Amino acid sequence: MEYVTLYNGVKMPILGYGVYQVTRNECERCVLDALKVGYRSIDTAQSYFNEEQVGSAIKKSGVPREEIFLTTKVWIEHYGYEQTKAAIQQSMRKLQTNYIDLVLLHQPFSDVYGAWHAMEELYEAGVIRAIGISNFYADRMVDFASFNRIKPMINQMETHIFNQQNTLKEWADKYNIRLEAWAPFGEGRGGTFDNPIIADIAAKYDKTPAQVMLRWNIQRGVVVIPKSTHIKRMEENFNVFDFTLSNEDMAAIATLDKSASSFFSHQDPGMVEWFVKMVEERKKQHDS
Repeated sequence: MEYVTLYNGVKMPILGYGVYQVTRNECERCVLDALKVGYRSIDTAQSYFNEEQVGSAIKKSGVPREEIFLTTKVWIEHYGYEQTKAAIQQSMRKLQTNYIDLVLLHQPFSDVYGAWHAMEELYEAGVIRAIGISNFYADRMVDFASFNRIKPMINQMETHIFNQQNTLKEWADKYNIRLEAWAPFGEGRGGTFDNPIIADIAAKYDKTPAQVMLRWNIQRGVVVIPKSTHIKRMEENFNVFDFTLSNEDMAAIATLDKSASSFFSHQDPGMVEWFVKMVEERKKQHDS
């Protein structure tokens, strides 16, 4: 395993296992499989509704807690100073741990500053080892890094061959914030797995397209958290440290960048309204 060192000195595996869209029924088994394969970084979130299963798997795995880098994310409806503190304590109960290695603000909306101030305090108290953001575009990231006591250590963003986030990475590097990729395969949208350039490079190294895409991000210093519910795929995704892409290959992959999301834009007002409606609907369900 290769590691990155965050600006506060905390070491983080550059390859982790993500549980987005892993159902509660499957999550415990999947995390146990991932830990068995050798993953030591697990990424979950309050909005995934599987923190309890992640915590149970870690407990059952026999892997010492200090060997696991555990990430969760605070969801929008829990933003605000008091709410965020309470939500993180709740996450720790679900994850069966008395500290979390990395906590991120999941979306750049609502009372992000109140939430961040709560995270700063929990970080200084040693409850959280590192704090960061997710889905903050370059302008919001620089704003956030500049107008808070403690700047983010991580920015987790959609980052794959068709949306390479070069501008964001330049600014993240300037502020010593580590870029982390969600959807490192773009969920296959637009044909990431079938792209001829990726296929040719994969054949050259006797690797799969998935392994090439992970290796490309790793060589850029970008943390990756691929998800799979199949142990064979987990093993495949984990086996990316025995080859190195040439400068020529990296340049060829660079030409694939479309500089556009394969999913949606957080800068689209309509999408912001969609998040607002989601939060309102969840509040109604909770109140009822």
